[in-house]
Amino acid sequence: MDKSINVLIVDDYRTMLRIIRNLLKQLEFENVEEATDGREALAKLRAGNFGLVISDWNMQPMTGLDLLKEVRADPRLKATPFIMVTAESKTENVIAAKQAGVSNYIVKPFNAETLREKIEKVLAHA
Repeated sequence: MDKSINVLIVDDYRTMLRIIRNLLKQLEFENVEEATDGREALAKLRAGNFGLVISDWNMQPMTGLDLLKEVRADPRLKATPFIMVTAESKTENVIAAKQAGVSNYIVKPFNAETLREKIEKVLAHA
C-alpha cells in the first residue's frame, strides 16, 4: 500500500476532518488535504493529483454522492479510488453509491483498523 499518495478528505464538519486526518496519520499517510464541501473538493481534485478521496455523504451545497458522480463523469478523475463515509447504513444509500461508482463505503463510527482495511481494498484495485 503506497502511503505517499495524496489523499483528499471531504467533510463539512471540521471535527470529522480532524478525526479522519488523525486516523490517516496513525496509518502513516502524510499527504492529506481537506475540503469542506463537494464543490471545493472537485476544484482541488481537478487542480491536483490525488490517489484517494474519502468523502462524507451528507454535505451542503454538494453532497458526497453528487461529488462522486462528478468525479466518475470526469475522464481525468474517473479512476480515482473513492471511499464514502456516512452515518447512514440504509440499503438504498449503499445501492445508490454503488451505482454511482463508489470504491468502498464506511459507516460511522469507525476506527483506524476499519479505515486501513477499506483503503487497502480500494488501493489494491486501483
